Amino acid sequence: MTVVRVAAAAYGVDFLPDWAAYEAKIGSWVAEAANAGAELLVFPEYAALELVALLPPELHHDVLGMRPALQGLLPDFLNLHARLARQHGVCIVAGSFPVAEGNGYVNRAYTFTLDGTLTWQDKLLMTRFEAEEWQISPGEGVRVFALELRGGNTLRFGIATCYDSEFPAPARQMAEGGAELLLVPSFTGSRAGFTRVRVGSMARALEGQCYAVHTPLIADAPWSYALEDAVGRAAIYAPPDGGLPEDGIVAEGGWNESGWLIRDLDLALIRNVRADGHVLNWRDRVAAGERSTPAEVVGLGAGVGV
Repeated sequence: MTVVRVAAAAYGVDFLPDWAAYEAKIGSWVAEAANAGAELLVFPEYAALELVALLPPELHHDVLGMRPALQGLLPDFLNLHARLARQHGVCIVAGSFPVAEGNGYVNRAYTFTLDGTLTWQDKLLMTRFEAEEWQISPGEGVRVFALELRGGNTLRFGIATCYDSEFPAPARQMAEGGAELLLVPSFTGSRAGFTRVRVGSMARALEGQCYAVHTPLIADAPWSYALEDAVGRAAIYAPPDGGLPEDGIVAEGGWNESGWLIRDLDLALIRNVRADGHVLNWRDRVAAGERSTPAEVVGLGAGVGV
């Protein structure tokens, strides 16, 4: 079998009263996807910011002060997701968390294996809000995760968090490392922002001839400046070729509808397209790089200087 069942969360933020409510909510989400047979569960970027509700009220709008305060909740956050991964026998990519690292903070997406072991991918490229207001630092290094599937095959996937998906280089490095699935957890405050990540995800799926799974945060949270509004729809994209959808959209949920989007993804289709598609984007990446020389400016008119 070359099929993996993936659950993509359009995760709706709630103002939760205590840790028990958060634990119950995440437990319910994971149980729902696991009971539907999903092997890989993906939550959005900064879904962990829901925990800001548990901090003192004076920190709800303090984007710098909330960062160190959230670190006190991190051990319980990690233990909860590890326990749920073990309990249900699934791989969980948790909602990313602003984690203290060195002298600053990074945007970290933790991944929990079936036995509860954790690893992570840090976001590499910061949006203006992250860099200028929140002072979140870029992470270092690209990782590819190898997940052993129930049928005995191995799925290799990478995580291009939100803005990272808008650039070819990180996703290409993941594909070079064997990734056939790109996960794109996002937090976008407008339809324009969502569209940028959507277009980036579809472009990366086309370039790498791989699947891309887009998981958005959904929020109407005036109680926290860090959250406020978040919009989108869960979706799964693919290269439009060789038995895959002609519009490149495998599936998508409703706009701003919280819930799971669960689909079976056949890795054989991706492999066939890479080997014998109508076009061979993945093969031709080498030629594209070799033939992309510095641009020569050519004047088109007597008065145009070059």
